[in-house]
Order: sequence, then structure tokens, then C-alpha cells
Amino acid sequence: MNLSDFYSPASQTESFVFSRTQGSQFAKKIAGDFNPLHDVDAKKFCVPGDLLFTLSLAKLGVSEKMKFDFSGMVSEDIELKFEEQNSNLIKVVDDQEKQYLSIERDGQKSTNEQFANLLAQRYVAFSGYTFPHILVPLMAEKEVMINPARPMVIYQSMSIEMQRFDVTELSLEMMESTLEVEGKRGTALLKFCFKSADEIVGYGEKTMILSGLRAFDQAVIDNLVNDYETRKNTG
Repeated sequence: MNLSDFYSPASQTESFVFSRTQGSQFAKKIAGDFNPLHDVDAKKFCVPGDLLFTLSLAKLGVSEKMKFDFSGMVSEDIELKFEEQNSNLIKVVDDQEKQYLSIERDGQKSTNEQFANLLAQRYVAFSGYTFPHILVPLMAEKEVMINPARPMVIYQSMSIEMQRFDVTELSLEMMESTLEVEGKRGTALLKFCFKSADEIVGYGEKTMILSGLRAFDQAVIDNLVNDYETRKNTG
């Protein structure tokens, strides 16, 4: 993955921007994420959170413990920068100091670019797999589903805890997934681990918010999944 294809330096020193094309191409070609929010012509376009995560690892390195909290949707051509609050906290803000992401980090740090790229690729591939393979069974279990006309699934946060940096091969395996429902809102928690060969070298969690929940309807969900797969195959 050549990350420089998916963002551009901005006019200000150390600032960067994402175009619609860059965000959309990353979602489809790297993450396998065909959420309509990432379409180039989407009315309410949103840069994939996974792209911001990947750029963060490339620019900041990988710490033993990292937590990423997303607080705003990034649209195209917004000039962003990494703003260090202290050694353990970095924020991604625009030129008006509006915050889009906070990054907490602790422990030893690796600045190995190949490792950061490998870790990002494995996580992003997993992230793009979330819908429909993980979320649909969870919704069926809880007998709820997202609004098919406006499917809102928001990436809220993720955390990783790495035990080794000195690996050249890495895989990601799902460990546990849960969905807590409160009214029309659901919180999905996905737990996973990173492996090198058969050794676990790290753990992670991802939290997603599902909005506009209603009673589960298998036929409607089937149509939603079919539409998604069609978009993916023609994408």
C-alpha cells in the first residue's frame, strides 16, 4: 500500500487533506468498505476512519498501547494536523481547532514503517469485513436492524495493545463480538487478536454505533446485503 496516494500535504506545514477520490479509493480498494458515505458523489461524503487511523500509525509510529476515539466526521479538503497535547495524547484537529480524533498512547514505541504498514493493512482489511459478515448475525441475534434507507453505522473507537514489534508477518483473528441495544441505538463491540505464525502478539477492540434501529426483517436485510454485495462487485 502506497499511503501517499490517499492523502495530500496541505498549504500549512505538517497539515494534510483528503480529497473525495482519495477517501473513496482507500475505502474500496484498500479496506473493501462499500459504505455509500464513502462514494465520490455521496451527498454527505465522509473520509473513512480507517484512512485516518492508517495515516496516524505511519506518522506517529506504533505504541504498545493505543486508543483511537473518533469525535467528528471528516469531509473532503479539510486541512488537518496532529496536535500533541502531551507525550501520551495527540489530537487531530482542523485550523479552527475542531477535533476529529484523539489518540492516547503508552509504553514503548516502534517507528518501523513496514510494521506500521503491515498492522494497518491487517486491521483495515478486517474493518471492511465488518458489514455484513459480523454485524448482520449480531443484529439477527438481537432481533434489530439498521434503517435500510439510511444505514447509519458509525466508527466510534478502537484500541490495540501490542506485545511484539519485531514480526514480519501478521494476521488478525476475531475473538468475540457483542451488540448491546438501547432503544433505537446499538453499540457493537468487536474483540480480536493479532498473530504471527501461531503466537498471539497483540489484542484489539473496535466499537461501533448503530443508529435508527428497528425490528429485524430477514427479507429486508437480505435485500440490503444483496445491494451491498452488488455495489462491491461493480465497485
